[in-house]
Amino acid sequence: MRPMAVTLGFNHVATITADLDRLTRFYVEAFGGTVTFEMAATEDHPRMAIIDLGGGAALNVFEVAEESILGQRRTMGGRGPIDHFGLAVDSRATLDGLRERMVAAGAEIGEIQRLGGEWSLFFRDPDGMELEVCAHAAPTDADS
Repeated sequence: MRPMAVTLGFNHVATITADLDRLTRFYVEAFGGTVTFEMAATEDHPRMAIIDLGGGAALNVFEVAEESILGQRRTMGGRGPIDHFGLAVDSRATLDGLRERMVAAGAEIGEIQRLGGEWSLFFRDPDGMELEVCAHAAPTDADS
């Protein structure tokens, strides 16, 4: 018998940006996120916001100077040891609607594709970071 996981899933993903207002606005407009906490910069901590994305998941976003952000967000391997994160939605229909909201909010967007048992949509946020939104696919779902 396999031991049961002690975690409930991800609580948050922490990310950095050079423009906290722009990135926050994108996640609020495209995903219906809610800013639940904001903190002004202090001598030993950058400005930050926590964006509730629903389902117990949040983004903790820290604002730092552009020149202090290492790596190349548009290149796999250049993004560091964590390449991207995937957000979950409840259905293909929600994913279709979300695609339009992300386009309206200024995201660079890919096509919805079937990857195994998931519908997948890759996009780039305003910082150029590649991310993904997924929905479980029913065995009877046909590729659209």
